[in-house]
Amino acid sequence: MNTPLPYLDPSLAIAERVTDLIGRMTLPEKVGQMLQLTARYGVSPLIEEMHVGSILHASPDRVVEAAELAGQTRLGIPLLVAEDCIHGHSFFEGATIYPTQLGMAATWNAELVERVARATAVEVAATGIHWTFSPVLCIGRDLRWGRISETFGEDPFLIGELASAMVRGYQGDGLADPTAILACAKHFAGYSETQGGRDASEADISRRKLRSWFLPPFERVAREGCRTFMLGYQSMDGVPITINNWLLGEVLRGEWGYTGTLVTDWDNVGRMVWEQHVCADYTEAATAAVKAGNDMVMTTPGFFEGALDAVAKGLLEEKEIDGAVRRILTLKFELGLFENPRRPDRARQAEVIGSAEHAAINLEVARQSLVLLRNDGTLPLSGGFTAGPDGRGTGGDAAPRTIAIIGPNADDPHTQLGDWAGASGQAEWLPEGHPRHMIQTVLDGFRDHVPAGWTVTHARGADILSTGPDPEGEFFPDGQPRPHVIQPAQPDQGLIANAVTTALAADYVVAVVGDCIELVGEGKSTATLELIGGQVALLDALAATGKPLVVVLISSKPLVLPPSTHGAAAIVYAANPGMRGGRAIAELALGLIEPVGRLPISFARHAGQQPTYYNQIRGQHGTRYADLTQVPAFAFGEGKSYTTIEYADLRLATAALATGDTVSAQVTLRNTGTRPAVETVQVYVSDTVTSATWAEKELKAYRQVPLAPGETRVLEIDLPVADCTFVNAAGERVVEAGAFELLVGASSRDEDLLRVGFTVA
Repeated sequence: MNTPLPYLDPSLAIAERVTDLIGRMTLPEKVGQMLQLTARYGVSPLIEEMHVGSILHASPDRVVEAAELAGQTRLGIPLLVAEDCIHGHSFFEGATIYPTQLGMAATWNAELVERVARATAVEVAATGIHWTFSPVLCIGRDLRWGRISETFGEDPFLIGELASAMVRGYQGDGLADPTAILACAKHFAGYSETQGGRDASEADISRRKLRSWFLPPFERVAREGCRTFMLGYQSMDGVPITINNWLLGEVLRGEWGYTGTLVTDWDNVGRMVWEQHVCADYTEAATAAVKAGNDMVMTTPGFFEGALDAVAKGLLEEKEIDGAVRRILTLKFELGLFENPRRPDRARQAEVIGSAEHAAINLEVARQSLVLLRNDGTLPLSGGFTAGPDGRGTGGDAAPRTIAIIGPNADDPHTQLGDWAGASGQAEWLPEGHPRHMIQTVLDGFRDHVPAGWTVTHARGADILSTGPDPEGEFFPDGQPRPHVIQPAQPDQGLIANAVTTALAADYVVAVVGDCIELVGEGKSTATLELIGGQVALLDALAATGKPLVVVLISSKPLVLPPSTHGAAAIVYAANPGMRGGRAIAELALGLIEPVGRLPISFARHAGQQPTYYNQIRGQHGTRYADLTQVPAFAFGEGKSYTTIEYADLRLATAALATGDTVSAQVTLRNTGTRPAVETVQVYVSDTVTSATWAEKELKAYRQVPLAPGETRVLEIDLPVADCTFVNAAGERVVEAGAFELLVGASSRDEDLLRVGFTVA
């Protein structure tokens, strides 16, 4: 009987198997394990010549081919197959595509977000992919940044809650579970704090500022077991994150004791040579990257020869490479890939990809992601309906009506899905995007759900943009294609006239506006936040008709709405609501569901107000610009219901506390209307005097409370005093003795919050 080699013996401890395997590997095989290369141009040379440890952006056919080739190599080391499965299995035809992270954040529902991630992992695992580059823990502060839709918004606490939930969902009960996939917290750290909103620019962040806002969500998921971290593109204090020894070594590996695997973002190591010009060649870049603690080097083929040359010249020791290889191989053993490479399973795919169960989760998260920002009583239409057996509205208090669904995003499936979703441009094997029949646009939703006898009409009304090649050239220096540049469309009087005619013949007008997929993503930051193209002219014309106007904003970020919308009957923010978003929007307008979403990010009145996040540092001259208020159009935490919730009688059990105590409070909630609600009760803390400047208030907890019509509930709030921290001038997170206030209410706006004081001894 043949005895298996130790690394192939599943009865041995993983550490023992890893040590045995590393001892059998050549230096090129070790360096290859550190490489993650794109499969776009084929996989055979990557595996046979460069010994890659991982591939990404592989079409379904290439996933199969790569797994077979890896199994035929000298040592049979399986590949880690990775993909940007950001809000669903982005680039697998027929997969379930959920609202973007920003839309998920508007639910304020961590349990639901965990279910989304779990369902995504089940679909992803069936296709031979082991690793998703999600969740994003960047903080959305400058709305001009092109990747706002990938964030959970502007608040570190909310980001931590939702990111942790997503990690739990992806990784399940442990990596040995065949439906578990590796989560990846990104982009570590401060990547979103750009200059001028420009993607990947220098992040001017002090270490105290990092510790105050940007690091806490990452620290939380690191300590809770997120197995991989991805590094940001940017530099801080002149040092690219890729080789930032303070951030990677002292903080992540040192203070937090993180033992997981680090992956660079796309060609970060190469960018140090050709873009940031901090390394003369790939030998120098590879040396710096390995010494800084990077494990997996994404899409820098020059790393292979660079690392070999560095060892030959004595710049790197082989044992330094061994450390990275050990972490990579450990993941592969923990996933059980040596026993079961988890190759694509067509029978399993037929069972779970786009399943009815996942579609139901998708609809629920879409419903809860919708934020009602304004309502003069027009919504729900005709007083609201109940769902009949066919899903259509029934009941209500009005005769048959006509609804005009107007706008460039009313029937746009690609913008409804958002970035990282088939037609967003990252996957050449899915050029037309996901199957159209799986997507319910707003127009589809109203046609499917209005009461019998009602009429739904449609007019496009405006175009948004056209695109053209970047005058700097078709490709970046590393060979990646440059995004096309945008040319805003001019208002089309014919389209507007048709829209006005359609509106005048209707009882209600639903205008669906926003941005589009060409304005979203890496390298696609915007200098403006206004609605571009013919959309403002369209809204002006629709408002002038005098018809009840419901504005639905489907966009990757908060946008500035024109004055003509200030008198709109209602405004709904829908983010990019996913495959079932159109149905959810129609259900909301018809009163088949209740609005429960709350803003995870503030809306500006003008791009010049940036930034508009609620938890800014105290201390400035005045509270306005000379020409404009600093108050946001809509603030973090805002969102209306179809009823009114009153807050009263905020009181503390005791107001004198020590650092080991708990702030115990009660607040009374009363639903004064005739419809049910789910109220998101938000709990903020204000440290009234601090030894270094700090925010006026910070979110510390929240609770979603269902309330029946007329119901009164007394809500108990318990908050550890240990959570009432700030970061002092020395960079230490502490609770300082002194006076505090507990703030409880419906949003971050001062006028929406009750206050009660307490002291900490």
